[in-house]
Amino acid sequence: MQQNSRTLELLEKVTNENLYQNLIIQLNKDFQLSNLNESFELSSEPNQLKKTLATILLKLITQQYDDYLNLLYRIDVSEKELLTVKSNTLKVTVEQITFIILKREYQKVWFKNKF
Repeated sequence: MQQNSRTLELLEKVTNENLYQNLIIQLNKDFQLSNLNESFELSSEPNQLKKTLATILLKLITQQYDDYLNLLYRIDVSEKELLTVKSNTLKVTVEQITFIILKREYQKVWFKNKF
């Protein structure tokens, strides 16, 4: 449950910095570049975005693992970061990966906005 609140805190920070729509656009771009037919509505609430992303990741991990790996590569999630994922359940693992992906996408949009 702690991971869940960290993800929502991150999304709140993104929203407060007026980068939330940019984050969704970046997420959609990376999904498209990974040849995945998933997209996120710009009007999605942060909690809904988190849930939708987690659902998609669960599907990719369990049914399309190569596509999942390709997505991580496209988003540029570091291996070091992935090694911090430690859980006995797939649900918690997916929550942790959801946070890592959103954090990485936030870093990208923050950097683009800043420079």
